[in-house]
Amino acid sequence: QVQLVESGGGLVQPGGSLRLSCVASGSIFRINAMGWYRQAPGKGRELVARITSGGRINGADSVKDRITISRDNAKNTVHLQMNSLKPEDTAVYYCNAQILTTARPYYEDAYWGQGTQVTVSS
Repeated sequence: QVQLVESGGGLVQPGGSLRLSCVASGSIFRINAMGWYRQAPGKGRELVARITSGGRINGADSVKDRITISRDNAKNTVHLQMNSLKPEDTAVYYCNAQILTTARPYYEDAYWGQGTQVTVSS
């Protein structure tokens, strides 16, 4: 079994900052890409940013000048620093990881966290 647990969401004023964290645990053989997606009310889930095990990053144009994604491979964690937040950043943010488990070390599965609410409002 693999679990992703997110933390760091909350209410922030426009222009403020938040740092989201996600830790993966369980029967992990290797983690490939880790990243963050978000889903606003009435909209589909969209990529915010992702980072490979080698450190290659890609992210959404709407946020890439305001976010920093980083990971600690030794701790199976990924962080998302978000600055200059706008009301349109309000969404549930989900951690995602592409993981090979000890039971299936040659097959990559996508795992998701439970989501953490980010609300940007004055």
